[in-house]
Amino acid sequence: MPTLNWIGKEAVVNHHHAVPFHLLRDVPALACGEPGTGNLIVQGDNLVALKALQPYYAGQVKCIYIDPPYNTGTEGWAYNDNVNSPIIREWLGVVVGKEDDTLDRHDRWLCMMYPRLSLLHKLLQPDGVIFVSIDDNEVANLLNLMDDIFGRVCRLAIFSWVRKKKGSNLSKEFRKVTEYVVAYKRSSAKIELHGAPAYAEKMVPLLNRANPSGRLKFPGGKIRVGRGVSDGEFAAGTKGASKGELAVLLENDIQIEGGVIQTEFSAVGRWRWAQELVDFEIENGSEFVVSKDFRINVSRYNQAEKFKAPESLLTPEDGIGTNEDATEELRDVFSDKQKLPFDFPKPSSLIEFLVRSVCINDPDAIILDSFSGSGTTGHAVLRLNQQDNGQRRFILIQMPSESEEQQFQGQNITRDITAERVRRVAEGYTNAKGEKIEGLGGGFRFCELGEPLFDESGKIRESVRFAELARHVYFSETGEPLPRERISNTPLLGVCRSVGVYLLYNGILGDKSTSGGNVLTRAVLAALPPHVGTRVIYCAGCLLGRDRLASENIVVRQTPYEIKVS
Repeated sequence: MPTLNWIGKEAVVNHHHAVPFHLLRDVPALACGEPGTGNLIVQGDNLVALKALQPYYAGQVKCIYIDPPYNTGTEGWAYNDNVNSPIIREWLGVVVGKEDDTLDRHDRWLCMMYPRLSLLHKLLQPDGVIFVSIDDNEVANLLNLMDDIFGRVCRLAIFSWVRKKKGSNLSKEFRKVTEYVVAYKRSSAKIELHGAPAYAEKMVPLLNRANPSGRLKFPGGKIRVGRGVSDGEFAAGTKGASKGELAVLLENDIQIEGGVIQTEFSAVGRWRWAQELVDFEIENGSEFVVSKDFRINVSRYNQAEKFKAPESLLTPEDGIGTNEDATEELRDVFSDKQKLPFDFPKPSSLIEFLVRSVCINDPDAIILDSFSGSGTTGHAVLRLNQQDNGQRRFILIQMPSESEEQQFQGQNITRDITAERVRRVAEGYTNAKGEKIEGLGGGFRFCELGEPLFDESGKIRESVRFAELARHVYFSETGEPLPRERISNTPLLGVCRSVGVYLLYNGILGDKSTSGGNVLTRAVLAALPPHVGTRVIYCAGCLLGRDRLASENIVVRQTPYEIKVS
């Protein structure tokens, strides 16, 4: 299979392993509503934040949407990842310009995207899906990048989204009105995306001119008649003859009482269903209604749950907004602000459509956006929850400022735009017309990136709490997040694949002395919660012999040296 190569690739392919784990620090003053909603906004560099989220959410996210820089040469983004490479160090902090000014701007963009996509891949659950907005500048490179990380077999779709109702009159080549949304799944397992409802009308006709003629039998007492059909006897014969190919031959007389056909009957026509499906639908409660010319229409018992696959073209006719709609939406929420820092925001209807396509049958799904900008993804998730009483949770990551100008002006995008927008749509706001808009409900925790888990010498920082290290230890040992249902204040962190994972740290057993609760001794071993099977114990030291450890089926890992740091 062809592979993509670029300047700096060797330096960044494994860079996500070298990114240190940072702690997440709550900022209660910037939170909204009840913290138990599970929604989270993280302020900080998204590469570091994505690494920090691994012990919490690895393999747990159902849907990811990101809107990264398009690399048009006019966005003012700069490459700032701390990669140990002479070539890449020359790029740090330098704004990426147009092709003529920055010949390697595509290399920089690829170096920026690769480790982030690698970490996003790890966060997706096996049946999860990622959507990436992009335009012509990098769509070819993005597809190669995604093929490399996710696998070509996991490419789901390339949507064309109508971003403008009219193209620019300034263009002398062509008037561009679309962009792309690239979709990949986490694994090769079959995934169905949900688009429009499969049944636009409540009743579906059972006759179809294109089908061959056949006979169907219907039980008595199960089939209703429509308006215009009176109680009494209904004679056998050809019905609806004027309809030509859609005529129906009723093979026996029927008796109608109370709007229901009481007689078992058979009819010949160009039916779209076989007898087995008719029997199944009747047995499961589907509603069959016969008109006066003996047209039979069906309201299927589960048709509200059935959806078509989404079409590849996403248009305003489908209820999906444009950039102009998104700008109006943003101005409506921030009617008190003169200027907003986003020139081409995405409409919440677009993200709502994408999230719904994956999560419509998963009311508890986690949705992540690591380039969250104006908070549109949070807005879309809250509205989707309001529509179907779901409990979906969002994670939004945003840097406090995206340009030197914003830094100079003291703007904090995460606090003043991302979080503030979600706060307003959750609690309610006054729009540009002075109208009171009711809140969608919900809330969020607001976190900042804290210090790294380990200091420069590789030791665990003294400020690290037991719960924080426990998450990291369990994730390092198992590759999975710490179970939510675990009992707090116990050294037994959890059981994964029959292996019990323990941590002795900060005197979890009540003895904070160096030679006490953090060191595995006979007394400490006796005090540990029991587990039948292999026990992996992380501790500062061990005073038990090899024979005792082997007989007890214990594996000792010394902290901090045997804790994985990548």
